[in-house]
Amino acid sequence: MVRDIERVFTGRGWKAESVATSGHGDARALAAYGVEQGVDVVVTLGGDGTVMQAASALVGKEIPLGILPGGTGNQLAGNLRLSFNPIRAAAALIDGEARGFDLGRLERSGESLYFAVAGGAGLDARVMADTAPRHKRKWGTMAYVATTLRLLPEVACVPFVVDADGVVQEFEAAMVLIANCGEIIPPLIKLGQDVTPYDGMLDVIALKARSLGTGIRAVWDVVREAQGTYGEDVFAARVRGSQITIRTPDGPQPAQVDGESVGDTPLTVTAMPGAIQLIHPRG
Repeated sequence: MVRDIERVFTGRGWKAESVATSGHGDARALAAYGVEQGVDVVVTLGGDGTVMQAASALVGKEIPLGILPGGTGNQLAGNLRLSFNPIRAAAALIDGEARGFDLGRLERSGESLYFAVAGGAGLDARVMADTAPRHKRKWGTMAYVATTLRLLPEVACVPFVVDADGVVQEFEAAMVLIANCGEIIPPLIKLGQDVTPYDGMLDVIALKARSLGTGIRAVWDVVREAQGTYGEDVFAARVRGSQITIRTPDGPQPAQVDGESVGDTPLTVTAMPGAIQLIHPRG
């Protein structure tokens, strides 16, 4: 497949150099190498983890990032409506246009980590951790849906404290999602057109669910963009901010960004407006 992709690029006058990753962190190192060599475009063939490793080396740089979906989730590619056929995606990439794209950033062990689609704490992080790699390879995003439905009957709410730009909210929830893009499982679960990676803000969505039935209702509230206030009978609530801190007073909760585990709460995320130049399909 890589050779076929190269032929797409060279057939349009591009000179392409392909380098394979062999372990975690390689995509970041190779993207940084591309920056040092003065390349015009860095292109990834892989999933969201590979994309974000490369993106982290391009933050603040003028070199654009192109995406060829080749992983299991491909959530960012889904939000961009890229073809999941890498050959077709390569052809569209050549004719695409680079635009500034927001990222979320958090610090862990002295390292800056970035995400493009969403992060969060609670049930979503459990779903990511409990979805077997073999199921992801076989079913893609539907594997996450299946895991969610499996875990909903045992879901429990815990106290959360969310600080959004200095405004503090306290509530009980099963999960708190920090969204940068409008779809967390494209195109199945949409958060609304006002959730966008072009406004320099992050959207916080809290789901309160104590059973399979209330869990499904919580997801439905999000999908239909229900607007509520925090309270015993409200299943979804939303706030916005450029810096978000999540704390869990009763003990740590698992956390994730773009499907990658980042340990436990507390979690502080900062919006990075236009952090990278990302190639979008025209139209």
